[in-house]
Amino acid sequence: MTDHQSDGTVRLTVAQATVRFLSVQYSERDGERQKLFAGCFGIFGHGNVAGIGQALLQAEIDEPGALPYVLGRNEQAMVHSAAAYTRMKDRRQMWAVSSSVGPGATNMVTGAALATINRLPVLLLPADTFADRSASPLLQELELPGSGDVTVNDCFRPVSRYFDRVWRPEQLPSALLGAMRVLTDPAETGAVTVCFPQDVQAQAHDWPIELFAERTWHIARPLPDRAAVSRAVELIRSARRPLVVAGGGVHYSGATGALAAFCEATGIPVGQSQAGKGTLAHDHPQCLGAIGSTGTTAANEIAREADVVIGVGTRYSDFTTASRTAFQDAGVRFVNVNVAGLDAIKHAGVGVVADARETLEALTAALGGYRVEPSYAERYTALDGEWAETVRAAYHPPVPAAGAGGLLTQNEVIGMVNELSDPRDVVVCAAGSMPGDLHKLWQTRDAKGYHVEYGYSCMGYEVAGGLGVAMACPDRDVFVMVGDGSYLMMATELVTAVQEGLKVITVLVQNHGFASIGALSEELGSQRFGTRYRYRGAASGRLDGDRLPVDLAANAESLGVPVRRVRTAEEFADAVGAAKADKHASVIHVETDPLIGAPDSRSWWDVPVSEIATLDTTRAARTTYDKHKATQRPFLAPSENTRGDAR
Repeated sequence: MTDHQSDGTVRLTVAQATVRFLSVQYSERDGERQKLFAGCFGIFGHGNVAGIGQALLQAEIDEPGALPYVLGRNEQAMVHSAAAYTRMKDRRQMWAVSSSVGPGATNMVTGAALATINRLPVLLLPADTFADRSASPLLQELELPGSGDVTVNDCFRPVSRYFDRVWRPEQLPSALLGAMRVLTDPAETGAVTVCFPQDVQAQAHDWPIELFAERTWHIARPLPDRAAVSRAVELIRSARRPLVVAGGGVHYSGATGALAAFCEATGIPVGQSQAGKGTLAHDHPQCLGAIGSTGTTAANEIAREADVVIGVGTRYSDFTTASRTAFQDAGVRFVNVNVAGLDAIKHAGVGVVADARETLEALTAALGGYRVEPSYAERYTALDGEWAETVRAAYHPPVPAAGAGGLLTQNEVIGMVNELSDPRDVVVCAAGSMPGDLHKLWQTRDAKGYHVEYGYSCMGYEVAGGLGVAMACPDRDVFVMVGDGSYLMMATELVTAVQEGLKVITVLVQNHGFASIGALSEELGSQRFGTRYRYRGAASGRLDGDRLPVDLAANAESLGVPVRRVRTAEEFADAVGAAKADKHASVIHVETDPLIGAPDSRSWWDVPVSEIATLDTTRAARTTYDKHKATQRPFLAPSENTRGDAR
């Protein structure tokens, strides 16, 4: 490392300065301090190999462990791994991700969108074209006749919470400090993009030594306004059938204990979004499990009758609200506890813009003496018991291997993984039919045991996300549940798992097509068109021939991962036991029947159906759609005690 100069500066390249700065950033919350950056993922190309690449190499040699480097196989996948890691760390520790210019950079855009939508902090460092334009047009450079200062990296602007480009060395400190501000802000966080022209990366500059002093970013817990708490308490006390909707913010705030205390004191039941699953253990007396389009019948029945809905750390996505059909009480009102003002105003609710843990504790204290009627508690307890029986039947059908031809069902596969895994093991998923089935059926025993990305529901997240989870929680076994569709999108990070010696157990479910979209297509009258993996038929000209001879187990083996091919429940159970005993990554390959779905949620999701069609199936689906559409509600009526309500 270059020594300090007599004038209080240190001479480093822009890339070297960036790496050194990142290595001395820390986060702190509730007195717990840790390094902010666990390391840097990267794939090198001509845009970053001599800049960020050289700086990372120099750091590894001069200061081992300062900012560890991990070689990924796909730029999008690296961002997914980083997002999964920081989610498991409750957004208090994260990764940087470096890419080359051009396609390497734009490959990260999908990952950036996923991180921002899920409000997960990831620092993206894409290379950019030359600042001095001395060699333009470069290999992989976009030329626009109407603009000389736009590059492909401008694609990151709408999917980043903060965007900057370092055209000159002098701009680096403000860019890095701006990036840290957003990455550590619980309300504003998401993908942060700082672009580095490749010539600037290699440029030397004299930096003030203060730039590289250890810096601690204190993650705030915004306290609730007393008047807002009073308004919320007044509304909750008026409720006869209140319901909590718990979202991911409960996890990120570390508020699971506060939520349990609130519910135990008041008797108010809880429905959980995808990100909020695990905020209460599945067997907690007030836990009704998943809510919404992929929810339990218990949570959805209580939601239909709820007169006050208390959203805690949720952004009320369409799946959570069943496209605004979940809450049907004529006078339903909302209390929204969220660190983000954007979410606190949704559904014209009484907004409490504050930390979830602090607010729940304040509400519990202020609601002293309030408790739901015994008859209400008896009702939701009975409904929850009925759903528990439904889950047991799905896990253990009367006829084992209930699929066509004796195939296992996806329900049975989920049940076996759930029952054979340890309570602290983590299940990872993102897209296809599996997330909805897991949301309904998975019985979460540990707050961090459920990791399903459903803000962007990105096919291909699964294996990469599992990698990030394994890096964040090496003391837990990680089960990646992935269908053949998502596996074919992005399985490359199995190679990275082998490289890094990370134990990720991938359960690869082969059903020869898109199970989720196939079922949706059929429901919407489109007859599963374009959702099966088939040869093109010579006579019909359509994709309705025989199944494609794809061997995904052999593909996984070719990536260096041992594979166990199973067909029966006994073989599957043995494979799970063997995989847990392994010290390395492995794959369990199982074929299932895609036509047997999970139990019905008695809910809805708004996907428009063609208003006119010649197909009878489409016309019938439109009739059903119109019936559901008529039950949608705008939720615009203000509560009587909402701030700003006209009197």
